[in-house]
Amino acid sequence: MANPSSSRIRNGPNVNHFVIAHDLGTTGNKATLYDLEGKLVSSAFVGYEVFYDHAGWAEQDANDWWRAVCESTRALITQSGVAKSDIACVTFSGQMMGCVALDKNARALRRAIIWADQRSVEQERWLENRISRDRVYRITGHRLSASYSLCKALWLRDNQPEIFKATDKFVHAKDAIVARLTGEFVTDHTDASGTNLYDLEHRAWSSEMLEAAQLEPSTWPQIRESTDVVGTVRASIAEEVGLAAGTPVVIGAGDGMCAAAGAGVVREGSAYNYIGSSSWIALATKKPVFDPTQRTFTWAHMVPGMFSPCGTMQMAGGSYQWARDQLGSLEVEQAKNENISAYELLNATASASPVGAQGLLFLPYLLGERSPRWNPNARGAFIGLTVRHARADMIRAVLEGITMNLNVILEIVGASGIDSMRVIGGGARGRFWNQLMADVYGVPVQRLRTLEEATSMGAALAGGIGVGLYEGFEMAEHMNPIEETFTPNLEARARYAKLQPIWDAAYHALEPLFEQLSRFE
Repeated sequence: MANPSSSRIRNGPNVNHFVIAHDLGTTGNKATLYDLEGKLVSSAFVGYEVFYDHAGWAEQDANDWWRAVCESTRALITQSGVAKSDIACVTFSGQMMGCVALDKNARALRRAIIWADQRSVEQERWLENRISRDRVYRITGHRLSASYSLCKALWLRDNQPEIFKATDKFVHAKDAIVARLTGEFVTDHTDASGTNLYDLEHRAWSSEMLEAAQLEPSTWPQIRESTDVVGTVRASIAEEVGLAAGTPVVIGAGDGMCAAAGAGVVREGSAYNYIGSSSWIALATKKPVFDPTQRTFTWAHMVPGMFSPCGTMQMAGGSYQWARDQLGSLEVEQAKNENISAYELLNATASASPVGAQGLLFLPYLLGERSPRWNPNARGAFIGLTVRHARADMIRAVLEGITMNLNVILEIVGASGIDSMRVIGGGARGRFWNQLMADVYGVPVQRLRTLEEATSMGAALAGGIGVGLYEGFEMAEHMNPIEETFTPNLEARARYAKLQPIWDAAYHALEPLFEQLSRFE
């Protein structure tokens, strides 16, 4: 990778100056415009609906995605005053693990089955009888699961055979838009690694997985690098989308890996922690990390030949939001009166409690748990509550429980190989929580300047590199510099090191009870 400090940007009389990056999320599409220096110039958001027609189903209309891309693109051009001819490329980030059935004309044959859909459990069981779960994990870096694209495509084969037969390609959200823009059916390595069909180490569709699933390779798109120009905007749709015909289109990457690049996690051993309603920790490594008990998973990284071991918990910021709503009525009322964030006041309240919250533990499993537990029956719990405990202890215990759960993920994916932790997401704003993370993780925590735009920034980075606007992936460190560093407090770190195994044992002790409780709901 090139050194951005010596020649960060390629400029010249024939180089266009702006990148448009689209981030096709679950609630809507965020379009962003970045300039030559990697600075955010303008942004626009257009929402769309999720359809929950049956229990376990979650679908979206690809035509809604297209409408959102068109409307947000035109809004960006209008807001910024930038000429269409000055757009160097358009590029994409998108929700992962979905299944969009496209015909030969790049039109969706039905609603997209998105990442949150869990209907294909029977197809998961059918596959398990044809290839072992251990083998699937070793090939793909992911557990065999109805969450991924493969089982969703098999559900279509079993339940809507006419749709399946008419499908030319199964793609992801961003790939569906790229196909409509360019006429090319492609994906990138990061999104391919979220299908349960991708051979992680050989960087290609797995012939073994395809054979087990009895699927034809031709029904899956060509895999390209995230920075590849895969086509140009077709003249027939240029006016509709608001771009000049012939504008280069860079494929981009899945949203999780765009976030990694936007967080500057592009070198071996670097790591980041996203804190939103859910949360994850991910690293950049030169080899996949295969956990013997499949507690974590590994993605293909946006940087060619690199990988991103990762673990995701269900309720991180979500648990803190629950604590705000159930325990923080005083802070919520005061925040309204003073026009500040209730979380700032909750952090101040929590800081009145000592490290370890006077022996009070909290398990943050309010919606079951993904990594590291993979237990839908897991439940939240306060453990060790006594008459001496106050609200401050309970609020601090919530933050500590979330962070210790994330620390379990960190230990699995390779805590010994990192020297710092970058943090992004709305939950990363609180300085108190940043310091608590540093004390639990035992490494400096680096809060970045841009917390909630990192995903679109990663997509813009891919686009800029793809058309020669940006020199290399290290440009991310210039686009999103470190705003503040929190160094572990040695005394607090020592206390958390003693508390962590007790906290972990609390989950295992209650695990049988969670199973029993699930039968009474």
